[in-house]
Amino acid sequence: MVRLHESKMLRVVIERQPDEVYEYAVNPERLPEWAASFALAVRKEGDEWIVDTPEGPMKVEFAERNAYGILDHYVTVAPGIRVLNPMRVIPNGMGSEVIFTFFKPDEMPMEQFELEAANVLQDLHSLKRVLEQQR
Repeated sequence: MVRLHESKMLRVVIERQPDEVYEYAVNPERLPEWAASFALAVRKEGDEWIVDTPEGPMKVEFAERNAYGILDHYVTVAPGIRVLNPMRVIPNGMGSEVIFTFFKPDEMPMEQFELEAANVLQDLHSLKRVLEQQR
């Protein structure tokens, strides 16, 4: 039998065109502006992006730029442990919807999963706020 992880689909609607949302969010250097619960600072070391997080520095690998609004990224949370974070910007009427799938690692207690999911949702709302204020 296939083992599946608990997950949450987190979403926010942003009153900006999908290409504007994507162009802002695809830049790793902007993470601290809107993903403050995760990214305290970001730097590039060689070909790798390193994000300083509350838990310490973590390597983040981003999907190649694309025309589909895909913002997927892997976070190396510990040596040999890479976590996939699927993220998309999709059209929604005259604006956009950003969808983030948050998977619960097996070893993570449910209370921590709920707290971290709330942090991600708060970051998505920060993304909304930042982009809608740029008008």
